[in-house]
Amino acid sequence: MQEQEDTTATPPSSGAERTLSDEIVSLVEDGKTYVEAEIAYQKTRASLAAQSGKNGVIFVFAALAFLHLALIALVVGLVIALAPHVTAWGALAIVVGSLLLGVAIFAMLALKRFRRVSSVFKEDAGE
Repeated sequence: MQEQEDTTATPPSSGAERTLSDEIVSLVEDGKTYVEAEIAYQKTRASLAAQSGKNGVIFVFAALAFLHLALIALVVGLVIALAPHVTAWGALAIVVGSLLLGVAIFAMLALKRFRRVSSVFKEDAGE
C-alpha cells in the first residue's frame, strides 16, 4: 500500500513564532518609516511657515507704504491749514522745522542706544 501524504495546510506563522531578530528588524523598519514621515511633515510645515512669513512681510510693506502716504497728506494738510495764519512760506517753515526737530530727537536717541551697545562690546573685548 501506498502511504498517504499529509495534505493539510500548515497555518501561517503567528506573532508568537516570530524570533527576537525578526522583531528587531521590524522595529528598525518602523523607525525608518517614522523618521521619513516626520522629515516630510517638518518640510511641509517649514514650507508653509516660509510662505506665510513671506506674505506677512509683503503686507507689512504695503501697510508702511499706506502709512507713508497718510503722513505726506498730513504734512500737506498742516501746510495748507497754517498758510492763512502765517503765509505759505511761514507754514512751510513751521512744518519742516517741526519735522527736522523730530528727526534730531530720534537721531540722538538712536545714537545713545548705539553707543550703549558699543560700550558693551568694548567691555567684553577688554576681559
